[in-house]
Amino acid sequence: MNEDVEMIQMDTEDKMQRSIKHLTSELARIRAGRANINMFDGIMVDYYGSPTPLNQVSSINAPDARTLAIQPWEKTMIEPIEKAILAANLGITPQNNGEIIRINIPLLTEERRKELVKQVKHEGEGAKVSIRNIRRDANDQLKSLLKSGLSEDLEKDAEHAIQDLTDKYTKEVDGILEAKEKDIMTV
Repeated sequence: MNEDVEMIQMDTEDKMQRSIKHLTSELARIRAGRANINMFDGIMVDYYGSPTPLNQVSSINAPDARTLAIQPWEKTMIEPIEKAILAANLGITPQNNGEIIRINIPLLTEERRKELVKQVKHEGEGAKVSIRNIRRDANDQLKSLLKSGLSEDLEKDAEHAIQDLTDKYTKEVDGILEAKEKDIMTV
């Protein structure tokens, strides 16, 4: 029975860590007024009829803090890349010179910053809900072990350990959100 409890705890922590990873990858896509190549993660380009990630049809770099440069592997991909960036609705306009696409990152207005902070908080709340759902599932598994012979003391200790994990990862989410909010609000 102890092995089952340990497996539940390890599985719970693993799932909570994945929630944190998902949150950080989602927050990386939210631009904070600086050029960040991660804002293009998830943009799919029509590459000869099949949707392909932007970073697989071009190289993306940030020559300075306010500019991104996208160099397509093939010149014919410039137009599909521009269409994909515009369709992603990131609030930026690509400009090309026939060989390279440049994107100037405008300064964020106060209103836009506040919208982004709301978006960040929404993502954070989603991560917290995910963590609480993981806790609930783990506690349900412990309850079923209790019915099949686990001692109440072991079950209570395991519930406390899972609650400690929940508190730890919820606090980590708060720290990540605070850092991202500060990043967005810094002019």
